[in-house]
Amino acid sequence: MGALPLFDGFLRLLAGLALAALALGLAGCDEKVTQKSHPSRPVLVATVHYEPESPARSFVGTIRPRVETDIGFRVPGKIAKRLVEVGQTIEIGQPLAELDQVDLKLQAEQAEAEYRAATGVLAQATAAETRAKELRGKGWSTEAQMDQARAAADEARARFNRAERSVDLTRNSLSYATLNADTRGVVTATLVDAGQVVAAGQPAIRVARFAEKEAVVAIPETLVGRAKDGSASVSLWSEPDKTYAAKLREIAPMADPATRTYLAKFSLPEAGERVSLGMTATLTLADPTTERVARLPLSALFSQGAAPSLYVVDAQGEVALKSVAVKSYETNDVVISGGVEEGAKVVVLGVQKLDPAEKVRVVSSLSF
Repeated sequence: MGALPLFDGFLRLLAGLALAALALGLAGCDEKVTQKSHPSRPVLVATVHYEPESPARSFVGTIRPRVETDIGFRVPGKIAKRLVEVGQTIEIGQPLAELDQVDLKLQAEQAEAEYRAATGVLAQATAAETRAKELRGKGWSTEAQMDQARAAADEARARFNRAERSVDLTRNSLSYATLNADTRGVVTATLVDAGQVVAAGQPAIRVARFAEKEAVVAIPETLVGRAKDGSASVSLWSEPDKTYAAKLREIAPMADPATRTYLAKFSLPEAGERVSLGMTATLTLADPTTERVARLPLSALFSQGAAPSLYVVDAQGEVALKSVAVKSYETNDVVISGGVEEGAKVVVLGVQKLDPAEKVRVVSSLSF
């Protein structure tokens, strides 16, 4: 009879241990269920980036010289030789081309012969005038003879002056037979060649001056105002990381009938030797007076009877509701002018289900 109570106590002890183990197991399950029922909520975010309300516009252009001149001979003649090629750098006074000088030399010799003849006639007429004055003073000559001698002397002097000017002109014409550069630059086109007969003033060599360079672009009519009042910069395709300040120098008064664009020329005062003529450039037009704003999806905006707000996510996954200043509403975006900092991460999907007290997990995309 004494063993029965001991056995009963042992059974009760086993039952108590079993109940305790069962309770611990159920508690662990409840904790796992709780953890599984409240996971970190995945959210899509966007980065806040402020930029001018009117975004900058870019156009493709070409680097051109500000002054490009067609140089020609000042006298007609036959080209004897051309002394330069396209792309060659020239200096002031350098010969570019020459004419055949045979006819010009003959004209110069003829003018000199006429000058010598006029010199002799002038000397003879002057002497006759002097003698007529002396005879008239002594009363041995009439007034008519004096007038005749004076007229002959005046005619001789006029002939002498004409011959003298003719010599100067023929000498100048002979010097014009050599086409010299009047500025430092580079040859961009050769329009004549040896053996060709040219007229006076006909373009022979095209020279781009080594002075200020400019970017030439076609501007649509909607941006003509920005081209005049805004700021401009130019970058080269060969050196995209380098930017040059640009200033509008000239814009066409009439649009091109085919493209409906206006040809604009922007000077580049800081352009150096690395900016070569003919290079392709990108001109960027910006409006410096435009307010800086950020564009975000409309789904990111949270507004329930209070000021429009955004959920900002920090590095620890905590969210905070911040009020923002809304500039305008667009079809799919909201434009804000302030309230959140540059580079902030804001939730863009499911903001109505967020609680500022919970943590979230940032994901690049949501899978369903």
